Amino acid sequence: MHRLIVAFLAAFDAAIAVAVGVAAILAPLTLVWVLGLGDTADWGSLWPASAAVWQLGHLVPLAVALPGDYLAATGIDESAASFVLSLAPLAFATFTGVFAARSGSRASRADAWATGVATGTVVVAVLATLVALTSQNPVAKSEVWQGIAFPTLIYAVPALVGAVVTEWREAPSGLVASLRDRAESWRGGWGDVIGVSARASSVAVVGLVGAGALLVAVSITLRAGDIVALYQAGNVDLLGATVVTLGQLAYLPTLVVWGIAFVAGPGFSLGAGTAVSPSGTQVGVVPGVPLLGAVPESSSPWLLLLALVPVAIGALAGWVARSRLLAAAGYVPRPRPPRNKKATDAAPPAAEERIVVRPTDDPRRSTLEALLAAGRVDAAPEAESPVPAAVPAEQPPHEPSVHIHEPFLPRLVVTVAIALVAAGAAALLALFASGSAGPGRLSDVGPDPGPVALAVGLEIVVGAGILLLASRRGSHDDDLVALADAAEAATPPVVPGSEAVVPGTTAVASGTVPWPRTPQAVSPPRLRSAPPPRRRLRSPSPDPRHPRPRRSPSRPPRRRRRPDPRRQPIPTPSRRPSSSRRHPTRRPSGRR
Repeated sequence: MHRLIVAFLAAFDAAIAVAVGVAAILAPLTLVWVLGLGDTADWGSLWPASAAVWQLGHLVPLAVALPGDYLAATGIDESAASFVLSLAPLAFATFTGVFAARSGSRASRADAWATGVATGTVVVAVLATLVALTSQNPVAKSEVWQGIAFPTLIYAVPALVGAVVTEWREAPSGLVASLRDRAESWRGGWGDVIGVSARASSVAVVGLVGAGALLVAVSITLRAGDIVALYQAGNVDLLGATVVTLGQLAYLPTLVVWGIAFVAGPGFSLGAGTAVSPSGTQVGVVPGVPLLGAVPESSSPWLLLLALVPVAIGALAGWVARSRLLAAAGYVPRPRPPRNKKATDAAPPAAEERIVVRPTDDPRRSTLEALLAAGRVDAAPEAESPVPAAVPAEQPPHEPSVHIHEPFLPRLVVTVAIALVAAGAAALLALFASGSAGPGRLSDVGPDPGPVALAVGLEIVVGAGILLLASRRGSHDDDLVALADAAEAATPPVVPGSEAVVPGTTAVASGTVPWPRTPQAVSPPRLRSAPPPRRRLRSPSPDPRHPRPRRSPSRPPRRRRRPDPRRQPIPTPSRRPSSSRRHPTRRPSGRR
């Protein structure tokens, strides 16, 4: 896109950001001037009042001097007639910053980020100058240089950040892209430190803002009765309640920052000598603003557990950083096999069942099975009886593991960077959300940036350090698998089908290397071949004259019948030659 078009669009974005902010203030004040003041309204003070509120929303302090007739009508002491109002409604600054970041990102995608950021900054500076010069009034005055510099910086810094981040992530060439390529070319794990630190730090900051917003929402919900009671005590009509509600919505981001300080531990103050924190609450007379009814009157020891929330946010940021570092190093998480409860609860296989162990992606299981099978495979050749060879089963391809080396020093730098960025952001937000809200004891309202930064930094560094500096789960398994792969590469290949499988034992599939440091496993008892069955000896025939016939080997044996006592065999005499026949009942004599 042409640079002139980019400059025109950036100028239009800047003008829209300023115009929307001013219109959001001018519209409700116009309704107040019309419906509330009526004919007595001074239309010449409408614009200065709106411009002063817009400046206050962009962190410009106002010197307020109440007129004498107002003091007399309200009964306010003259010592409280003049004070500094610097507690900013951060809704306007938040809108301007978000709009500026989007404008800078669009200019970066148009390949003219410097032109877009510079043009938008110049336009905001010009408009802020016009507002500062026309907003001077006797009630609320501001320094002209502050009225110009603060809104300009609030627009320029987010626009620059959005443009640089987009250039770092998406630009193929340019100044930022060359710096990115040079940084990513660093060796020893330093190439992704900058990008990972920025991403994890943004996660930590967004998490802190979310925790503060959640705390504010819960407090408003739980103490809604006190808020309604303060509305009723104000005795305001519908128009007044609407204006008060809109003003409180403008201060809602300020309360979110107070919630961050409360969650971190130091808390905030509602005036000199007051403190609202999880460790203790000490407040005096609170201004009758309905939204301040959400402030707890007392604290509980259980609120100290809120300090674990920033630790958890730091752990989340550390997990994001660790994942990015591992992904940059080429680590791909191993998919775990699905757990089948039925298969787990099934009975163990029988003793004669042949089991072939297949290589799996789970290194622990592979190592354990290799340890258990090492001794059994060695004992298989000692068997005397012939053992059939194992039938090779279909096995998934074994992918060699890649050993991931994680340097400690880059991880330490990322951890410290996350803590420093989160602490700096918390201190900056606490500075923006604190200031003077009125005379006297209200001159000190909001959190103290120093304690908030210290507490947030310590809590974030603890949480991030747990996930970043601790040994990764499964790193020992990666070492085991890498060692097994190295041993496999140094071992000659095994011919498929040569693995002997002993019935009742476990065989290791081809290509699987046992654990190199296997303790001496107890070998199973030697298997001996069963002796041949003994031949059964036949009992001699009771009658030698009638021997039993020999059975043919191919003829099945007959089933022996039990002898019937009623059928007894009749004894018959043995046959002799015919010349020697004699009567069986006559005793032979000695004659012929």
